[in-house]
Amino acid sequence: MEAGSSRHGSPEAGESQQLRGTNQSGMRDHNERLVLSLVRQSGALAKSDIARMTGLSAQTVSVIMRELEVEGLLLRQEPIRGKIGQPSIPMALNPEGAFFIGLKVGRRSAELVLIDFLGKTRAMLQNSYGYPTPRDTIEFVRSGIAQMRAGLTRGQDKRIAGLGVAMPFELWNWVDTAGAPPEIMDAWRNRDIRSDLQALFSFPVYLQNDATSACGAELVFGDIGSLRDFVYFYIGAFAGGGVVLNGRLYSGPTGNAGALGSMPVPGPGGRPTQLIDVASIAVLEKSLNAKGIEASYLWTSPEEWHDLDNQPDLDNWISTASDALAYAIVASASVIDFESAVIDGWMPPSIRARLVQAVQSAIGKIDVEGLRIPSVREGTVGIHARAMGGASLPLSERFLIGSTAPSRGV
Repeated sequence: MEAGSSRHGSPEAGESQQLRGTNQSGMRDHNERLVLSLVRQSGALAKSDIARMTGLSAQTVSVIMRELEVEGLLLRQEPIRGKIGQPSIPMALNPEGAFFIGLKVGRRSAELVLIDFLGKTRAMLQNSYGYPTPRDTIEFVRSGIAQMRAGLTRGQDKRIAGLGVAMPFELWNWVDTAGAPPEIMDAWRNRDIRSDLQALFSFPVYLQNDATSACGAELVFGDIGSLRDFVYFYIGAFAGGGVVLNGRLYSGPTGNAGALGSMPVPGPGGRPTQLIDVASIAVLEKSLNAKGIEASYLWTSPEEWHDLDNQPDLDNWISTASDALAYAIVASASVIDFESAVIDGWMPPSIRARLVQAVQSAIGKIDVEGLRIPSVREGTVGIHARAMGGASLPLSERFLIGSTAPSRGV
C-alpha cells in the first residue's frame, strides 16, 4: 500500500464524530484543513459525503472545495452517475498540490526525503558517517536539497511547503552510545539546528524528536485502519517512541511526551534500567563487535541484515529487547487505555516480525491483572519512518487537523 492511499475505506456517518466543521465564517482555515484531512483519510469524496461527515452546510462545503481546487490542492475525479439528480463528482488530493522535505539525523546516517501531497517519495538521499556533526549535517542538507530542487519544475519548487527535521533531542548526551569524541558531540549543545537551517531556506523549518516523528509518519502515512489511540515504539540505533491520542500525535508541552526510550524496565539480574539500554540496535551492534563481527551493515543495509539470522547474538537481542518492550507496553497500558502498541524500526521486515511475535509472547508472562492490554502489531512505514515523519511535520502543520508539529518558533 502506498503512503498516500486510503486507509479507512468508505466513510460512514459515525466515523466523523471527532471531525466536525463549523459554518462560522471565521473558521475557514479550520474547515479547509478538515476537508483535506477527510479526503486524505478516506480517499476521493463528493461534496455530499463531506457535508454529511462534518455537519457543514452544502453551500459551505461547495465554497471550500472550489477554493481548494483553484489552489491546486484538490482534483476532480470522474463523475459517478446512476443516481437521481446531478452526477456526484468526487474530489481527490492533487499529488502536485504541495511538496515536503524530511530530514532524519541518526547516529550513523542522515536521510533526506522529498514527498508529494499524497506522501509518495519523489527523491531520497542518504549520508553515512561514523557520528553526526553539526557542520556536516548542515552541508548535507544544503547540497541535498539543492540537488532535489534541481529536479523540480519552477511551479513544483514554489509548492515546497517546508522542511521537517527528525533528530534525537539533546544529542550531546549520547556520547557513549554514539561512539564519538565528547568534544564533537558537545558541539551540538550550543547549536540551534532549526535556526541554522532556516537561515538557508525561505520555506519554514520544523523540528521534532526522531522517534516521535516516526510515530507521526505512522499516523499520517501508515496503514493504521481505525486506530485512534496507540503507543508507538521505533527501534533504531536508540529505542524511542511516541503517543497518539484521539487520532492526534501527542507531544506534550515540551515536545518530549512519549520518551519511551527512557522508560524504566527490568535489566540484567532484575535491576532497573532504561529501555534504550536493552532494546536499541546499538546494543546488538556492540554485542557483535565484541566478538569481532563487522556490523556496519546494520546501518547501511537495513533491508537485509546479511547472515545475521544465523547469529545467536540476534536471538539474544530479540529475547532481551522483547522482554523490555513487553514491560514498557504493560506499563503504558496502566496509564492510558491504548487500543494498540505499534512496533517499527530500522530493520528488515522479517526481523521486525520476529520481534513483535516475541513481544506478544513476553506479555503473556507478565501479571496484567486489572489491565486491558493493547494488541501488539507491526508498524507499516518501515525503515524510512523517521525521515517520512520529518516530512509529515510541515504537511500536518500546514494542511491537516491535529498537527504533528510543535511551534516552529521565531
